Amino acid sequence: MQAVSLALKRVKEASLANKIILAFGMAVLTWILAQVKLFLPGTPVPVTCQTFAVLLAGIVLGRYWGGISQIIYVSLFAGFGAIMGPTGGYLLGFVLAALFVGYVTDKYNRSKGFYQMLGILMFANFILIYLPGIIQLNIWLYLFKGAPLNFSQLAYAGVAPFIAGDVIKIVSAALIAKALK
Repeated sequence: MQAVSLALKRVKEASLANKIILAFGMAVLTWILAQVKLFLPGTPVPVTCQTFAVLLAGIVLGRYWGGISQIIYVSLFAGFGAIMGPTGGYLLGFVLAALFVGYVTDKYNRSKGFYQMLGILMFANFILIYLPGIIQLNIWLYLFKGAPLNFSQLAYAGVAPFIAGDVIKIVSAALIAKALK
């Protein structure tokens, strides 16, 4: 356990070049997990595993570099079509969530317990990722379907199908955070 804590300390104290490499590596991990896609009926947004990497980026890389890793992911790997498409808001949320998770875990020691981390990750996932995600999804659907969705339709298309999988990813990330911290 001390070896893991020492490794995290070394990440925080790494040179600028090493932090850039680590951020790029986390962006690549996010891209790899984005390749795991499950398309569901009734929504243009696929189920992926990338939110796990987003949350982990904030935990491992900290307040700035976690967010930078997701900026790298969105800029280099997601592509302009994804940014402007139905998933673009979620991509913006990835940056916000990684920044937030990194900031909170760096600044507040008590956030490192399992239940505290679980709460932080749930907020990051269900507010910071979902909120910009469903806003852009609604705009995109309005532009292509001609009418905005009501709240229940939007929740069905952009939230409900993803909750169970996200809870599994959040719990897994919180367990990893507990082991690391």
